[in-house]
Amino acid sequence: MFDSFPSDSSEHLGRPSYHADLGRFYSSGIGFLNKLERGQHFQERGFPSWEAFADGDWERALSLAEERREEYAQELRKASRLGVEHRRLRVVEFPITPYVQWELFVLRVRVDLGDDIKVLDAHDISNIERTRPVPEVVILGDVVMYEVVYDEDGNAAGANRYTDRSLIRETNAGFDALYEHGEGFHDFFDREILTLAPPQVSGASTGLRGSR
Repeated sequence: MFDSFPSDSSEHLGRPSYHADLGRFYSSGIGFLNKLERGQHFQERGFPSWEAFADGDWERALSLAEERREEYAQELRKASRLGVEHRRLRVVEFPITPYVQWELFVLRVRVDLGDDIKVLDAHDISNIERTRPVPEVVILGDVVMYEVVYDEDGNAAGANRYTDRSLIRETNAGFDALYEHGEGFHDFFDREILTLAPPQVSGASTGLRGSR
């Protein structure tokens, strides 16, 4: 699964170019979008809910996440209008990191609006990840695929774009297989996340370095 991914050729796009490229393909009749998320520590600078989380204000972080509800609803209405089916699979390691704990509260808002998101325990794919983690990818139909990349501090740094149809088909097949074994979002969230105490945020626990 994902065997061809490391050896295939790609084009690196900086963050603005990646967003523009994705937007162009998204509106071109792709049919579906599959997103596989693997990392456990990221920075989301400029996202008010994440900024509050990083500052240790858990209640405000959750409140600000709720305030994105209408924005997310608009995204889903656009997807419906364009005929794009969204599926997202979030791989989670245990113990759950503060970042993932926060992110799943944000994703819960999306799920409540109808977004199709499942969760997968990283332990369940340890046999696949013997040599490397599964790729962090956004796949638009069978047309284009982006491996999202980050700098050493966890800041988004654009994406590597792949257009080889055979590689895209192979990666979609891998995504489908993992998604089938994913757990329903609310089942996982209610059991593993809702009962957790607010995270104790520090540079080490959030993945931030230096001043964070």
